[in-house]
Amino acid sequence: MTIQWYPGHMVKAKRKVSERLGLIDVVIELLDARIPLSSRNPDIDDLLEGKNRIIVLNKEDLADPKETQRWEDYFSNIAPTLTVNSLSGKGVNGIIKVSKDLMEEEMKKWEEKGRTKKDIRMMIVGIPNVGKSQLINSLSNKKSARVGNKAGVTRGQQWVKLRKGFELLDTPGILWPKFEDQEVGFKLALAGAIKETLFDSELLAYKLLQILTDVAPQKIEERFNLDYVNPDTYELVADIGRKRGCLQSGGRIDRERVSDIIIREFREGKFGRLTLETVDN
Repeated sequence: MTIQWYPGHMVKAKRKVSERLGLIDVVIELLDARIPLSSRNPDIDDLLEGKNRIIVLNKEDLADPKETQRWEDYFSNIAPTLTVNSLSGKGVNGIIKVSKDLMEEEMKKWEEKGRTKKDIRMMIVGIPNVGKSQLINSLSNKKSARVGNKAGVTRGQQWVKLRKGFELLDTPGILWPKFEDQEVGFKLALAGAIKETLFDSELLAYKLLQILTDVAPQKIEERFNLDYVNPDTYELVADIGRKRGCLQSGGRIDRERVSDIIIREFREGKFGRLTLETVDN
């Protein structure tokens, strides 16, 4: 299964981001803490060259805390890096503090020139369904941006007034034209960044089970009350199906239904805190 998704509105969105960067003081690059590398647009470094930037690892509540710390250390070599949960608001105040720190010298220059103090203008960029709208709502302490659990909810750019002294430009989720490594496509699909009509949920569930069998087989056992994890993924899905009562006439396993359950429960964090990528890999 090959996964690719780069609709026309993303091409337009990327162009608009580039055009608006001249207005921006600080860019927030939002990543999914479960898949830090796969959720990072490879075009972003060139796009944001020379701009103040904060890398933010979101959905930390779903990721392994030890791995998240390692990724935070890794990305700190590129830009100031923070870990947040945009849904609960945990850690989001740190974004405001770091932004002030990044703009301290510039603000002093404004004051020395006698200019009226202006708002710090921020932009948030990231892949679809990484939690941009939730983060904006947490930063502004209100429901100012649409929130959804499907890729592509935000389709246009909008300025949002945050707390005093800050404005933020929201942008749609942007992927890149081609995934050179299909492992990246699989992980983006698992995280909900790819439109669901573009992949086979059964094959995706098999892929997830293969990854979990390698990194955390006990999570599969615990979640589905299994005595052991069958290394044959096809049979493992059948084992899970029987445990969940996903049976059709004649006792056949409803594999589509089982696959949907596996993917949904991963996205909801029902397996526990999991990170699918490590710094070493």
